[in-house]
Amino acid sequence: MSDEEKPEAPDLVKPDGARPEAIKAVPVRHPGRWIAVAVLAVLAAMFVHMLVTNKQFQWSFIIDNAFRPNVIEGVRTTVLLTVLSMIIGVLLGIVLAVMRLSGNPILSGVAWVYTWFFRAVPRLVLAVMFGNMGILYAKYHVGGVPFAGQLGDALGVDMDATLFTVDANTILTGFMAGLLALALSEGAYMAEIVRAGMLSVDPGQNEAAGALGMSRMLAMRRIVLPQAMRVIVPPTGNETIAMLKDTALVAFVPVNNELFFQLKAVGDKSFNVFPMLVAACMWYLLLSSFLLVAQYYLERYFARGSGIPENRRAGLRALGFGSGGGGA
Repeated sequence: MSDEEKPEAPDLVKPDGARPEAIKAVPVRHPGRWIAVAVLAVLAAMFVHMLVTNKQFQWSFIIDNAFRPNVIEGVRTTVLLTVLSMIIGVLLGIVLAVMRLSGNPILSGVAWVYTWFFRAVPRLVLAVMFGNMGILYAKYHVGGVPFAGQLGDALGVDMDATLFTVDANTILTGFMAGLLALALSEGAYMAEIVRAGMLSVDPGQNEAAGALGMSRMLAMRRIVLPQAMRVIVPPTGNETIAMLKDTALVAFVPVNNELFFQLKAVGDKSFNVFPMLVAACMWYLLLSSFLLVAQYYLERYFARGSGIPENRRAGLRALGFGSGGGGA
């Protein structure tokens, strides 16, 4: 085809030099979203209607009894149990994680056995077992020679060299038994969380620290753990909230000044069990909400400079709920 026979290209510029009209973009329709919103709105309205109209909730009874002084004391005990259990669990978890990653097979094996046992046994069973530990050690003898008593009986000689005797029932009170059960169990879970955080750090960081003359422990404290916190903090926040809820298990030890124990006692005495269970849900929801807020700010603090969204709007966009996200 010759040049004279080639079709001319369409003129994209108007003769008067005006800009072309803007493209009229039609937004993508998401009918699934609106259907889901309508269904959720109906379900929420039904739930609120049930809360307001069902007289079995007895809201006035809940308001009158959910804030008694003994219940407030139970809240303090629950918070104290949560804080102490998590502090002990985190410290123990760090030690166990370092032991698991150690090149010493004995240390690694001991840490593995510990995590295996305390992750396998339910916390309720541990709490009840520690509460009855006085059966095993009613009188614990400190000092002396092992099997000296049995050997002395066989020889007819008093060979008991006990320094002093400890009554386990005096030391292992209900609070201490519940605290040990929760803290030792939490240590096993935190060991796996901390170990995963340490393994997420590039091994080259450790090698570079060693090349600079840092000891292993110094490199762990100054290099590895600060970087591992981005991985450690989110599951640790979840574990803290779970620990807050698991403190209700110590009511079976029993710990009679714990939140759930006190609320259940009010319900049993007044023969209104269900309203006090609702009050327990409200208290745990309130306390968990404070922990959720604290977890959010901790995650944002340790996410600095990591490329992870640091504010709520960016986080929602990353989950697909902001502009440009996927839809139904």
